[in-house]
This record gives sequence, C-alpha cells and structure tokens, in this order.
Amino acid sequence: MSIWTVTAAALDTLGVPYAASAFIPASGSDLPDQYLVYTTVSSPSEQQADDGETLRSWRVQVSGYDRDGLANLPDIDAAMVAAGFAKSGKAEIPYNRETRHFGLAQDYIYLEVQT
Repeated sequence: MSIWTVTAAALDTLGVPYAASAFIPASGSDLPDQYLVYTTVSSPSEQQADDGETLRSWRVQVSGYDRDGLANLPDIDAAMVAAGFAKSGKAEIPYNRETRHFGLAQDYIYLEVQT
C-alpha cells in the first residue's frame, strides 16, 4: 500500500473534504469552509539489508483549514495515529485574507517496512 493510500484512508475517517498537494474546487466553486490538504515532505531510507531497502520513513504534512478558526478542526491526530503514524511538529499557517481561512500544518511520521 502506498503512503498516499494510507494517508487518504486515515483522512477518510474524518468526514472532511481533503486533497493531495492542493485543494482545487470545481470550476466556479468556492473553497469549503473547512478542508484538509496533505503532502509528502520527505522519505529517507532508514535501513538496508541484503542489498535492498528494508525500512523507509515518510514525513507527511496534513494542513487543516477553517474559516471559523482552529478550535473546530477535526481530530487529525487521532486519525493519523490510528493509521500507524507518529505525531511530529505543528505550525500555524498565517491567516489567508483572500480565502478567509485559518490554517494549521501538522507533521506525521510513518515507518514503512519494505517487503
């Protein structure tokens, strides 16, 4: 299973619109009041054996956006941890005057065992 499939499956449980890399609404549509965007930040190899990779870690960033502020964001931590990710750093995203969204970027680490 790919990291994108694992991440999408975790975010599916939240019932909030989401997209990979960028949320692009249908032509003529506005952004939803609340939505998520995920992206892969890095993916270093962690272990090799027998001339092959055995472990790889993935750093995935999930950014939550909400027009009403950050207090009502879904529990992204719970969804990602349930899918096997470990919590990492968080950073507030500056308010976007154009879209009127507040944002929070949250990083998660996933250790993939290569088979």
